[in-house]
Amino acid sequence: DWLEARGHATTQVGLKRSNLASEELERAKNGNILNRTTLSLFYATDFADQLENTIIPSLRAGFVVLADRYIYTLMARDLVRGLDEEWVRNLYSIALRPDAVFYLKLSPKKLIQRNFMKNHTLDYWESGMDLGLSMDMFDSFVQYQQRLADQFEMMRKNFDFTIVDADQSVDELNNELRSHTERVIH
Repeated sequence: DWLEARGHATTQVGLKRSNLASEELERAKNGNILNRTTLSLFYATDFADQLENTIIPSLRAGFVVLADRYIYTLMARDLVRGLDEEWVRNLYSIALRPDAVFYLKLSPKKLIQRNFMKNHTLDYWESGMDLGLSMDMFDSFVQYQQRLADQFEMMRKNFDFTIVDADQSVDELNNELRSHTERVIH
């Protein structure tokens, strides 16, 4: 809304939003039966469909494309799950390099609080239960999210992430993101 009020047409993309794969991916995840490679390929298919049918056409039409998570989240998850780094990079080599990446950094402990406020439960996959880190979903969540945070730290230099402290009010966070976005657009 903020960008559009300033005259910029926008399109939003994110995980599990493609017409091709999102419903099947959700069904497969609900069964908790996916192995790490199949899960990765499902998400890559979801991304590729959005790239071809939403991202590229929107950019060609002059839109600003906003991604709620992008390939970096998928790559980090794959690497934490033990997939080969070269294979993962090749899988997502079709992706366009964004003009900006804002990494909203929050400790796993704070993340779990926000997750409970929003969902009132923990997700099997977001908790890394498939990795066998702990039999306790809470402990597994904290360990898995810390591994993701560590992976993002390693990736941020290669992909030029702008780190944004997510441990602030929604208004403060929005103001900071707007400030960073204005620098990119102008």
